[in-house]
Amino acid sequence: MRRVLLLALFAPAAFAAQVTDAAAPPTFQRQHALVRMVRQDCGACHGMKLTGGLGPPLTREALADRSIESLVATTLYGRPGTPMPGWHSMLSVGDAQ
Repeated sequence: MRRVLLLALFAPAAFAAQVTDAAAPPTFQRQHALVRMVRQDCGACHGMKLTGGLGPPLTREALADRSIESLVATTLYGRPGTPMPGWHSMLSVGDAQ
């Protein structure tokens, strides 16, 4: 299964073309909204190029040793004791995968 939000992080220019999950792919409009969220909301803390800022970098290299489950949990529920908020009110589990 393609990981929608992670694809938006790693390859926003090719994002729509790479989503091929036949089960329940996000609509084109939702894909666009997810890319926009990553660029604006995540970029505010992780840097506009996601190379780091207030938060750590979200580059392919920086996240290579993290499991998908760990990334989804952090995205949805945040990191206690840090400025990283949970986004579960705005994202579904499918969006975060």
